[in-house]
Amino acid sequence: MTPYDKFKSECAVEIKQQGQDSDFEYLTRLWMNKANSHKYSYHFEWMGRPIIQYPQDVIAIQELIWQVKPDLIIETGVAHGGSVILSASLLALLDLSDAIQSGTHTINPSASNRLVVGIDIDIRPHNRKAIEEHPMASRIKLIQGSSISSDVADEVREIAKKFKSTLVFLDSNHTHQHVLEELKIYAPLTSPGSYCVVFDTVIEDMPKALFHDRPWGPGDNPKTALKQYLQENPEFSIDRQYDDKLKITVAPSGFLKRR
Repeated sequence: MTPYDKFKSECAVEIKQQGQDSDFEYLTRLWMNKANSHKYSYHFEWMGRPIIQYPQDVIAIQELIWQVKPDLIIETGVAHGGSVILSASLLALLDLSDAIQSGTHTINPSASNRLVVGIDIDIRPHNRKAIEEHPMASRIKLIQGSSISSDVADEVREIAKKFKSTLVFLDSNHTHQHVLEELKIYAPLTSPGSYCVVFDTVIEDMPKALFHDRPWGPGDNPKTALKQYLQENPEFSIDRQYDDKLKITVAPSGFLKRR
């Protein structure tokens, strides 16, 4: 066993113990309820654009992209663009890593074979402008429209045919029915061994009062949708290691791995 393997083995034991610690879980839930009341996740940026994610989830996304090494990342929900720019920048690092390993040490962004597709029903002009003028723009394709509309779904399926390895992030409308329809459309595009990550499953575990102005809440949210989807699609399973090691995450039970 290499020193790295030994370290990872020790981490695996610690992560499992952490996941079984009920006091830790209670304190995490208490902290997240308080943090959400301050819109905590809204206060971070990635490369100059608001990302609206917890820092822990940003690290998890980095781990997934390095592990899977996707050619294509499909994201529903664009907002200010921080998330698609995060994905694009990590694909750029994969391109750089490939270039270094091949001995060229240089990359041509316009010639990259990796792409992020960002889908949103309303990409506001100022956000589109900021994304399209960003240094990572060459690796991003924006699609405006409902993520569950047939025309958008068909367009994304056609794009996905050109790529070998696909990773999916679902983070738009958080109602049960919308997320369930997204799962039916986009989860099948996930490559074997890759992930479909369903964000904001944490809604199910939070007080209803926090969502008084939203159409979703406990009982009607991404977690209830993925539970239904998993009952009918056994090729996906929840990768619990992310719940156990992150603790603070908007996606508990939301890291779905495809066999």
